[in-house]
Amino acid sequence: MQCFGIDSERCCCFLHGVVFHNTYHEVRTITVSTSIFPVFIIGMRVNKFLAFRKWFRTAMAMGPMLRTLYQHPEKGFLGAQTFFNLRGVVTVQYWRSFEDLEKFARDKDDPHLEAWRRFNKTIGSDGSVGIFHETYLVDAGKYEALYGNMPVFGLAAATKHVPAIGRRETARRRMGGENEPAVVSPAQPVLVAGQ
Repeated sequence: MQCFGIDSERCCCFLHGVVFHNTYHEVRTITVSTSIFPVFIIGMRVNKFLAFRKWFRTAMAMGPMLRTLYQHPEKGFLGAQTFFNLRGVVTVQYWRSFEDLEKFARDKDDPHLEAWRRFNKTIGSDGSVGIFHETYLVDAGKYEALYGNMPVFGLAAATKHVPAIGRRETARRRMGGENEPAVVSPAQPVLVAGQ
């Protein structure tokens, strides 16, 4: 299965909560990163359904961008998940640095800059299509994440993921504090290398 022309094991896509691939891990895992990294959320919203040509072109602009990023890991892109809903699409991206993200957005040799110019020229502020992005710089040790019975997803797909046991069992412990689990964690299957 492919999403934007990218193998779905690398680009996890969702349509109203349905995952387009079904590989999952029974082990509860967390993510591990030792540096500051950006989380970039970008999306579009259809405001006028009858303006099909405008919103369709806007939606289709993301495919070439993601293909370029997956084909060129040296650009600093770590991974993404894309979510669809009735009015639009949202992609959550993880990057090595803000500088890498900014360089991709502004580089004339990458597909984003031309799509940005085309949007401003053909749609601008006519209200037919809404676009947005949010950028968050996440500091090592200032976040926590947990995945249970999930495919390698989100931040875990962009960084290292490890079993959520011992010091990693609770959210407070993962954030550097102390506490005991409020609920007994399920038994953990053995995580086999490569899973």
